[in-house]
Amino acid sequence: MSNHDLSGSEPRGSLASLGRVHFIGVGGVGMSAVARIMVARGVPVSGSDAKDLPVMRDLATKGARIAVAYDAGNLGDAQTVVAGSAIRADNPELAAARQAGLPVLHRSEALAATMGEDTVVTIAGTHGKSTTTSMVTVLLQGAGLDPSFAIGANVPSLGVNAAHGTSGIFVAEADESDGSFLNYRPQIAVVTNVEADHLDHYGTAEAVYESFDRFAALLPADGLLVACADDPGARALAERTRNAGTTRVLLYGTAGDADLTLYDDGPGSVAVSTADGRFDLALQVPGRHNALNAAAAFAVALELGVAPGAAASALGSFSGASRRFELKGEARGVRVFDDYAHHPTEVRAALTAARSVAGEHKVHVLFQPHLFSRTREFAREFADALDLADTALVLDIYPAREDPIPGVTSKLIADHMAGRGHLVSAGEAVAAVVDAAADGDIVLTAGAGDVTGYGPRIVEALRG
Repeated sequence: MSNHDLSGSEPRGSLASLGRVHFIGVGGVGMSAVARIMVARGVPVSGSDAKDLPVMRDLATKGARIAVAYDAGNLGDAQTVVAGSAIRADNPELAAARQAGLPVLHRSEALAATMGEDTVVTIAGTHGKSTTTSMVTVLLQGAGLDPSFAIGANVPSLGVNAAHGTSGIFVAEADESDGSFLNYRPQIAVVTNVEADHLDHYGTAEAVYESFDRFAALLPADGLLVACADDPGARALAERTRNAGTTRVLLYGTAGDADLTLYDDGPGSVAVSTADGRFDLALQVPGRHNALNAAAAFAVALELGVAPGAAASALGSFSGASRRFELKGEARGVRVFDDYAHHPTEVRAALTAARSVAGEHKVHVLFQPHLFSRTREFAREFADALDLADTALVLDIYPAREDPIPGVTSKLIADHMAGRGHLVSAGEAVAAVVDAAADGDIVLTAGAGDVTGYGPRIVEALRG
């Protein structure tokens, strides 16, 4: 961690040692989460972003000094700077901070500093982090605990994506995409799954698996690794960790050797069993992946001393996280959902959930690939997942942080798809979805880019 002891008396890495903290890119969902908790814990906070976003006004009302547009003068008298991963090296505030010799922290380093002496619960995995972190938080709140939390998505039932709690428990989503999940020191770590992804950062699948080994190794001898028995990557990680004997391991899932067994016979028939008995879970969110996420949250709650019955009851109040099979509206008998799914496994899970909700009706998906590199690596796998839909429409690639790669377009996916899928332009997409959908059908917009904006437009077009 790139901390400097600014006070002369506070330990390195402590919250007080950071002094006055300035956030570059404070409007981002992850950055605003850390800023929100720091403000609540009494840290003098300032921040800036290119656009004026609602969360910035909220931070300002809490006492943060907020500026719109980047300018070196926004640093003021900051003693530590936190820069979002999307901030370019030539950003005037970042350049000024480096010229002044100020410590510049990654978001994860700043978040780790806020955790202090709390009992830290980190949730990692290639998929399901935000939902599982949200479930753990909602469950603990429902059981009468008041955890601090930081989640990489907005959670409607919580009202915010981060808050300072009073229980001495800190629940945080731990992002593996750039290796920054290694900056935490958890007492309990959940791993929902381990798959090859973010190869633009890691280079090889083996490097991804090795990073999760390092993540599990952060746990102390009296800590606990909670891993999904149904996922080959997470199971292999659990087995390696058990063999190393460095910390305790708990497996959850439908597998026969799971320590916490999940029974999932579809919506309305989900339960878990432990040594204390079998407990029904009244989940509001569909899909096997969400039932597994709930089992992980249940296991964490038991480890933190929550009674099983109270844990099962509290899970029923979880209504979902933003952009995780989120209902955007209904018109003409067609329900329109939006999902952040941007890896083949996530697309498959979202479409399977959509199928369970649709029943005998049809499922139509509008998918936007995210990143040229991911499209190149997983074109066939995306096509296989999208073929689960009755209609699959594929938009152009959302580039995000990447420059184009010659020969890599959405056509790579479409070429592998069955006859029900084809490319669609941004201008054609809404009309094409509306033409395909009939009463009782489900429409799903999927991807990590601006495809999320299509859901409300589809609902309006259906009404029109």
